[in-house]
Amino acid sequence: MKFKLGELFSGPGGIAYGALLAEVMKGNKKFSIEHGWASDYDQDTCLTYVKNICPDQPETVKCVDVRKLKINTLTPIDAFAYGFPCNDFSIVGEKLGFDGEFGPLYTYGVKVLNKFKPKFFVAENVGGITSANEGLAFKKIIKDLERAGNGYVITAHLYKAQEYGVPQTRHRVILVGIDKTLGLKFKVPAPTTKNKYKTAKQALRGIPKNATNNELTKMGANVVERLEYIKPGENIWQTKLPKHLQLNVKGAKLSQIYRRLHPDKPSYTITGSGGGGTHGYHWEEPRALTNRERARIQTFPDHFEFVGSKESVRKQIGMAVPVELAKHIFEAILKTFAGIDYPHIPASIELDSDRIIVKVED
Repeated sequence: MKFKLGELFSGPGGIAYGALLAEVMKGNKKFSIEHGWASDYDQDTCLTYVKNICPDQPETVKCVDVRKLKINTLTPIDAFAYGFPCNDFSIVGEKLGFDGEFGPLYTYGVKVLNKFKPKFFVAENVGGITSANEGLAFKKIIKDLERAGNGYVITAHLYKAQEYGVPQTRHRVILVGIDKTLGLKFKVPAPTTKNKYKTAKQALRGIPKNATNNELTKMGANVVERLEYIKPGENIWQTKLPKHLQLNVKGAKLSQIYRRLHPDKPSYTITGSGGGGTHGYHWEEPRALTNRERARIQTFPDHFEFVGSKESVRKQIGMAVPVELAKHIFEAILKTFAGIDYPHIPASIELDSDRIIVKVED
């Protein structure tokens, strides 16, 4: 049984690559996922997706603002995924939720569900989505998704990527919905690396010298000197610096500013944007991480080549869903359809009959 996957806000292909890697066998029957179509608004992102996911089908990737995408012209799909823009739901900056520019864009996913009625969908966003607009935004999104298509049975969970083989403390809310007419319910797969996390040192070991997207960032002498003072795992605010190396910053002091990785722990969250001091920094060498190192932390394989300038590639990597996390989720979905039991845990977000969101300790 092969599910054809469609995607909105596809990014460079983290979800898609994880989906393509997921395969489940039950007897002689194989359950898998294949590419159907995808859409994103950024040109470099779309070129990266085509290069790595569907090089023989470039026409299936629509590079257009979702508000101008002609959904009625897309081909039928059995599965749907979208990481709708999280800018307005992030804990970094103001939480605008539905009042922001990007909040309402989730509704285009609802339109896809109504048009194609796929057997299942996966929706991804930041943890802040559960509290945007005092929690009302999340309730509205859940309600709209449940009512879309033939109706969906939804499982919502805050996934901690480091517990699923990703060498990074990245937390994301992921919704899995299954067509309610099928009588199935998705269960959250049990963590595979809880308390035995993959470390930054393990992740960055053995990168080939000729690896793509591995250019070093040019840094000023002050930045190099500043990093030499900062210990592994610490940031600029935890370090006593000479006056000429200190930053004159008013207001909130973000913990990632000039923060170096700790070799024996997972990386902190890799981001796609930000000014000086936000690029992620090596624990041993006084330098910013290369994009290939960032891609390793996001569990992209070395042969996955990103298209665009160094800053464009940085953005693509930081916005992506870690491949390994996506693979775990899609494998659990395929096992659900195959009728194969698997180790699972209670969902960390409970959706009760009154549509009240109850967070459960996991």
